[in-house]
Parts: sequence; C-alpha cells; structure tokens
Amino acid sequence: MPSSPPPGRLRRLPSHFRQDFAASLVVFLVALPLCVGVAVASGVPAELGLVTGIVGGLVTGMMRGSSLQVSGPAAGLTVLVLETVRTFGPAGLGVIVLAAGLVQTALGLLRWGRWFRAISLSVVEGMLAGIGLVIVAGQLYAAAGVPAPEGGVARLAALPAALAGALADPRAVASVAVAAGTVLVIVGWPRLPGRAGALPGALVAVLLAGLVTALAGLPVATVRVDGVLAAVRTPDPAAFLLLAEPAVLGTVLAFALIASAESLFSAAAVDRLHDGPPTDYDRELLAQGAGNTLCGLLGALPLTAVIVRSSANVRAGARTRVSRVLHGVWLLVFAALLPGALAYVPLPALAGILVHAGWKLIPFRGIVALWRGHRGEAAVLGATAAAIVAVGMLEGVLAGLGLAVAKAAWEASHLRVDHTDEPPPPARPSPSARPSLPDRPSLPDQPSPSDRRPASGEPFAHGEPGPPAVGVLRVRLSGGATFLRLPKLLDVLEALPRDRPVEVDLSGLHHLDHACRAAVTAWAERHAAAGPHPVRLHPFPDPHAAPAAAPAPAGP
Repeated sequence: MPSSPPPGRLRRLPSHFRQDFAASLVVFLVALPLCVGVAVASGVPAELGLVTGIVGGLVTGMMRGSSLQVSGPAAGLTVLVLETVRTFGPAGLGVIVLAAGLVQTALGLLRWGRWFRAISLSVVEGMLAGIGLVIVAGQLYAAAGVPAPEGGVARLAALPAALAGALADPRAVASVAVAAGTVLVIVGWPRLPGRAGALPGALVAVLLAGLVTALAGLPVATVRVDGVLAAVRTPDPAAFLLLAEPAVLGTVLAFALIASAESLFSAAAVDRLHDGPPTDYDRELLAQGAGNTLCGLLGALPLTAVIVRSSANVRAGARTRVSRVLHGVWLLVFAALLPGALAYVPLPALAGILVHAGWKLIPFRGIVALWRGHRGEAAVLGATAAAIVAVGMLEGVLAGLGLAVAKAAWEASHLRVDHTDEPPPPARPSPSARPSLPDRPSLPDQPSPSDRRPASGEPFAHGEPGPPAVGVLRVRLSGGATFLRLPKLLDVLEALPRDRPVEVDLSGLHHLDHACRAAVTAWAERHAAAGPHPVRLHPFPDPHAAPAAAPAPAGP
C-alpha cells in the first residue's frame, strides 16, 4: 500500500495555490495594458500583444528556468520591432522572431546562457537608456496625434516645435491631456493609502481614461479591434526567403541577443527579490527560445522576461510558476471573451503608459553613481545610448560592446613604472688620511699597491682622483605590459640618462606581451651601446622556458 504524503505537505499545497492564484490576477491586470500598448507602439494589431502575453504565460511559464519571472511583449524591443515591421512587413517580423527563437534555443542547448552575464552592465543600461529615450520621444508624438519624423535625433530635435504646434489644435490638446492624465495616475496611484494603492496604476489609468473619454465625448482615437484570430497570421513559405539577406540575419541576431540579455538580466534582478530557487540560465534561455519560436509561427511580437511584471508577481506573494501560467490563462480568457473591450481604450492612454515605461528604462540613479565612481563605465553607458538614438539598436549595442571591450583591455594593461636613484657609494679616504700601519711584507700572489687599479672614486697612488662614483638607477615595472601601454613605457625608459648603470626589475609584471618584450630588449641594447654602463634586466620572463625544477628535499 503506497504511503500517503505527510500532512504538512497537504496543508502547504493549497496555501501555495491560493497565493499563486491571487498573484496571477495581479500580474494579469499589470500585463493587460502593457501587452496592448507595446503592440500598438510596435505598429501591429493590439491583439498580437495579447497573443505574445498568452504564449509567455502558457508556454514559457510552464518551462523550467526562473520560477517567478514573467514573460511577454517588452517595451525594450518596441523600437526594433517597429523598424522591422516598416522594413520587412508583418510577414517578415514573424520569420525574424521565429529565427531568433531558434537561435536562443541553440544557445541554450550549447549552455551559453551563463555567458550572457558577462555582458557589461554599462552596455545593458546604456541600451535601456537609449531605448527609453526613443520610446519617450516617439510616444509623445503619438500622444499629440501628429506623425513622428524618421530617426531618433530628428524626433528629439523636432519635439518642442511639434508639442507647441499641437496646442493650437483642440483635438491634439484633448489627446495630450489624456496622455498626461494617464502618466499622473500611474505615478500617483501607488501612493494612495489603503488597499486602493495595491491595484495596478496602469490598469486604473486606462480605465479612467476610457471612462472620461466616453462620458465627455472627447475627440480621441481608440484602439482598433479586429479579433485575435484575424490578427494571427502564420508566415507563408515565401517569407522565409528573407533569411538569405544579410540585413535580415543581422536583425535576427539583434533580436536574439537583446531579448536574451534583457531576460537573463531580469532573471538576476528577480532572484534578488525572493529567497526561492535561483535561475537556471541555460534552461531559462531554452524557455525564451521556445516562446519566441511559437510567437514567430503565430506572427506575433517577440517576448522577453519583463522586470515590471516579474516584480509585481513577487510582491503579490507568488511562490511557484503556477502564477505566471495562470496569468496566461486570464489573458486567453480575455482575448476570447472580451476583445471588444479594447475598442474603448484611448490610444493617448496607451501612449502615456509607454512614456512612463520608457522613462523608467533610463537608469538616472545608476548614471549618477557611475559618474561619481567609474567615469569610464559612465562613458560607455552614454555612448551606447547616444549611438542607439542616432543610428539604431543593433549598431548602438555593437558600439557599446566594442567600447566595453576596449576599456577592459586598457584597464587590464595598467602599467606602473617606478624608478629610484640609488646614491653612489661613499668615496674611500685618501692615503694621507689613513692611519699608519706597520710595514708587512707583500704576498707573492698579490699585486703591490702601486700596481692595483683603484676602485671608482678612490684616489690613484699619486694622489690623482679616479673616475667619479655613480649610483644605480633602479626601474621597477608592475601590472600588465601590453602594446596599449608601450608608448608610456618607452617614454620612461628612453628618458633615463645614459651615463648611469640601469637595473630594470620585471618581477612585478603579471603579463608581458611580445611587443613589450621586444621593445624592452631593443631599448636595453641601444642604451648599453650608447653609454659606458650596462643595462641589467631581471628577471626577464621567457614564455618558452621550462619551469624551474623544485629543489630536492634535504636528506636526514
């Protein structure tokens, strides 16, 4: 007869389910407006945002990796998705998302998930800052109901004039007022006392905006609804021919790398919010790849793990991945039974949600902290964000990664050069000043005093002074000597006087590359040939030399 489970486990399971059930409702209410808003901002039907949220809950949520992380359409990919839809069309978006999901799956199978943690945090924060700036600028145009110029720099430059011109149009004024009110509700709602502040501010803002727009009859555009099944379009076979184009392959790589990095960094942040099992990064990458593969087959938006929904899940008391699966169930129920409710959602309200989300992507506190402690990292962050705004997502991320690698190489080759001037030895006293000693016969094998050559600084037998005594210049190198520091090293060595003996101590170097090795050897030969004193290098590491044998133990 099988043993029954312990009573304690029977009591824990219902308790966990109740907590996960309540958390799933909170996550659903947070995710609903974000799914719709990200889809509209990406230039695709609003229903596709719900499809991506459903896949993130039912497919990615059921797979192992991070137990409390919630996936869905993310504001961080809005700019890249919008550019992809404009360039390759909705059919091309499905193929690209499908291929990106397969790349993520392959990276997970190769167990490369942990290596995404090696990406510089400044590059990731710079990427988010650049995306946030582009989102804020673009959605402010959407809030005013005016078309946005092409390019991030043009949008930022023309934004003041566009907003000023919108004030002369009553329809634009009403649209901006709805968007501004949405932002104010999102910011202020969590600060309300009592249980009211626990409701998601974005959902409350959308409900209030829709209610005010309907009651007041404001001339504001609302979401267009065609039905979930009508919005889903699987890629036709002809669309797969796009994968032969190099530009498309670059976009696939950008989707895969950016979505993976954002998901795994979000997982690391979520792990700090709870005391449950930590994330398995390789399995989480597999889960994200499976979700994006299915999203591509459905022609939907790409998904990533989102810190806003994930943190709401943890704060709501979720204990297992049941909460994120149930949140996908609620999105599916809404898409099946209440899709017409989206027609009452004002587009400026969604623009306000994304303005707030884009603003939150900019790490203002992190920038200030980096500027105070690590200005090089702050420069990488700023350069990454500026490149994303000026050029594009993929180019900006690649530029940031290149700067981070160059900065790391420069810091790894930090070289310190210290030199000391050793004073000359004291001169010997002259024979007249020496005390008289008794005469003693000279040994036959020793030279007589008249034949011996005096040391440096010692008088000759006839009272003439010898060559002046000189001290040794001791130079010590420590750190890493690479070709990046070669100009500094040669400047110091070549400035040493040639009329002094030089000793160069290389024992403090943890790395000496071939360029510096050859340069130091050539300098030593030139310096010794040009002066009367030798140059000593010690110890000069030889990369081809065999390690010294350990001394034999002493016998009894």
